[in-house]
Amino acid sequence: MADPAAAIPATLEAAVLAAVPGNATLRLGVAVSGGSDSMALMQVAAGVARQRRWDLQAVTVDHALRAEAADEAAMVGQVARSLGLEHAVLRWSHGAIGGNLQDQARRARYELLADWAARQSISTVLLGHTADDQAETLLMGLARGAGLEGLCGMRPAWRQGGAVFARPFLDVPRADLRAFLQARGVGWVDDPSNSNPKFTRVRARQVLKALQGLAITPAQLAGTARHLARAQSALESAAAEACAALCQIRAGAVVVERDGFAATEPELARRIVLAALRWISGAEYAPRAASVARFQEAMTKGRSATLWGCRLRRRGDQLWITREAAALGGACPATEIWDGRWRMEGPFAPGQTIAALGPAGLARCPAWRDTGLSRDALVVSPAIWYDDLLIAAPLAGFSEGWKARIVAGEALFPVSH
Repeated sequence: MADPAAAIPATLEAAVLAAVPGNATLRLGVAVSGGSDSMALMQVAAGVARQRRWDLQAVTVDHALRAEAADEAAMVGQVARSLGLEHAVLRWSHGAIGGNLQDQARRARYELLADWAARQSISTVLLGHTADDQAETLLMGLARGAGLEGLCGMRPAWRQGGAVFARPFLDVPRADLRAFLQARGVGWVDDPSNSNPKFTRVRARQVLKALQGLAITPAQLAGTARHLARAQSALESAAAEACAALCQIRAGAVVVERDGFAATEPELARRIVLAALRWISGAEYAPRAASVARFQEAMTKGRSATLWGCRLRRRGDQLWITREAAALGGACPATEIWDGRWRMEGPFAPGQTIAALGPAGLARCPAWRDTGLSRDALVVSPAIWYDDLLIAAPLAGFSEGWKARIVAGEALFPVSH
């Protein structure tokens, strides 16, 4: 069993401190799978928490995919308690899983962790990804021919729900962490999926071992990913400035000045296109590069196009990118979020629903032309219905005490924390 008083390398302590906001009253979480990376992180974080008097809790996600997972979670709990930490186990309840298993498990894991952090009033959750993970991610991006965005590796931090997820050890090789654990007499478990070649990451791991014969190390590749991320950040800042000059958001549509867009440097213009498509569609991932290029060309030439649940139409010297009617969500109760984007506020009554205004609804709004909004934007805007009776269409000049607002915020390039 570990000796909590054993020395912790200063570099590891510094990495954890750098990943955590400077607040003396922090409540933190550390996600621990039982693997070497997260076990080392728990050891280091526990030592730093004692020094800083942080409230640190450990948590393990049991994906319910292997019979051994419950025993591994129990082992983590035993080590956590020896370090004076509370430990929780979160179980993923699922049925049959189709498609990309690792991607679905990853999504479920972060949703469970975010919900747990919210219940515990935890501000930051620490994750044990290493320079090896970063290097593997870079190689996977190269394998699929990714652009700059796909070669930046894992994010050091991001916000999900009310918590920040942080990866303090992205510059630390896995071998260093294992040496640290061995010096402390702390063991770990190896998930057999980490050696299954059917997974892309495992194949990237095998390639990474081969590259070390050329003196290409995980730390070097992680550094390359870090440099690319800085370049990506600079381009995003430039694209955000161009977007602010050329674009505005109106009734859930992105309105772009056509001539200015056509004169914009192509890479910055591409980023504006991507931001608009993802903001309107709500998609986590971007469309294929070739499809984006065709959409961008249509914008430059002022032609109509559709992509990713979005529709492009020219209107005078403006380009309107709206939600595509065929991609809209169905009707939902008026108190819920509609199409993943819209919340309605007004004199709710039982039986009322939110659905698209549509052409028939727009015909019942004689003042819609006075709004200055395009017809394409209005027919896909939210309206309040009671069966076939139109109650309100606030964006089409028929408010009746109702307001519509975008829940995702009105920024194509939101400022990250």
